[in-house]
Amino acid sequence: MYPSSALGEFLRSRRARVRPEDVGLSPGVKHRRVSGLRREELAPLAGVSVGYYTRLEQGQSPNVSDEVLDSVARVLRLDRDEVAHLRRLARVARADEKVRPELLRPGIKLMVDSFIEAPAIAVGRRGDILAWNRLAHALLAPHWPFEGGEKPNFVRVDFLEWEFSRRLYVDWEQKARDDIAYLEGSLSRFPGDAGLIALIEELLALSPEFRALWTEHPVNNCASISRDYRHPDVGVMTLTAEFLRTPDDEGQGVTVFQAEAGSPSEGRLRRLADSVTVAAG
Repeated sequence: MYPSSALGEFLRSRRARVRPEDVGLSPGVKHRRVSGLRREELAPLAGVSVGYYTRLEQGQSPNVSDEVLDSVARVLRLDRDEVAHLRRLARVARADEKVRPELLRPGIKLMVDSFIEAPAIAVGRRGDILAWNRLAHALLAPHWPFEGGEKPNFVRVDFLEWEFSRRLYVDWEQKARDDIAYLEGSLSRFPGDAGLIALIEELLALSPEFRALWTEHPVNNCASISRDYRHPDVGVMTLTAEFLRTPDDEGQGVTVFQAEAGSPSEGRLRRLADSVTVAAG
């Protein structure tokens, strides 16, 4: 799957969404064999030969310049996150490169535990929850044990624990797209992570919804996302999740969930925090 086919899959998904008339070309025949731009239409607009662009999609141009990538991105109308993703894929490391195991630093665990009134989690590059505070547990996965044992992988929960995740997220499909974007970003940076590839292959095999969305290759830096959560005890809350990467940038980060000050969501989150305090006491 990665890294040899990643660049081609991404470029083909973006070609498919650009119509010839979007870039000043005639749509030509009424029924086109491929949706979106053909390679022979894109290449001259980007200032490269068809042969060169074809090799780029096939992952055979490891020394492609930033100028060429920027030209391709311009024709495909990529946004800033997509351009960054394209560059990472074009410069992707060897798939057999050693990837260090994910080890949660004690300081990160202490940081997560220090949040009392806000849900907080430490997340790994595969979407594993490495640490969480009690409020995050009550919000995101109260059906899992809080202490000891294995903690959930949020992508696996969203796609395979179907009934739970559909109830929790008001806009489940957007959450699912964000999950896939998270994995896309990790894979472009850590193509040698066998655990990442195994997770994706598992979800492709078990979840039709994952298979359908994966072909779109959504891209999102996932740094700040506002989402509606439907909690059975306190109702719907609009929370903003801020993802803070660790300094060594090995794919881990801390996510803190917050409600707007003075909003009904803040009051509901406070009630949830109060119930967690009572249960823990």
